[in-house]
Amino acid sequence: MVSVFHKDGLDEILHNLHEQGVELLSTGGTQAFIEGLGIPCVKVEKVTGYPSILGGRVKTLHPKVFGGILGRRSLEDDQNEMQKYEIPEIDLVIVDLYPFEQTVASGAQEADIIEKIDIGGISLIRAAAKNFQDVVIVPSKAQYSHLSDILKEQGAETTLEQRRWFASEAFGVSSHYDTAIHTWFKKS
Repeated sequence: MVSVFHKDGLDEILHNLHEQGVELLSTGGTQAFIEGLGIPCVKVEKVTGYPSILGGRVKTLHPKVFGGILGRRSLEDDQNEMQKYEIPEIDLVIVDLYPFEQTVASGAQEADIIEKIDIGGISLIRAAAKNFQDVVIVPSKAQYSHLSDILKEQGAETTLEQRRWFASEAFGVSSHYDTAIHTWFKKS
């Protein structure tokens, strides 16, 4: 699952994942970017059976997406439910959140600032980090190079230690993001 605001620095990772046979799943602008690189990409809507709604505010918030991320591979009950409800396993989540702090710093109007509060992205980050036993979460473009190094050195396989490191980074990203939003609300 790839759902990013900033796409710079992602080309090499996407090509490497594609060469290793990883099927990519994405949303709107990111999907168009991936396909523009000549890499096939499954639309989230195809998996969920539901379109992006409310002006793009709701794209990934769906049980088939979050079930695919949160499903525990080692639990038979989880695996049975995933099969029953046709939920695909999602083993890698790459997210780069809406630029909330930059939007505030630009002097934007409140309505524009509110629209830069990422809901789906932060939820994807938290879900994937929670299930680090099975899922790699790349929570911002700051971690792209780390993932790229792993892909070059060991292919599309990660260790538990590496997944735990990414999860730790993810909770740092989400904490920082929520703190920035909290600070803005307190000042406005």
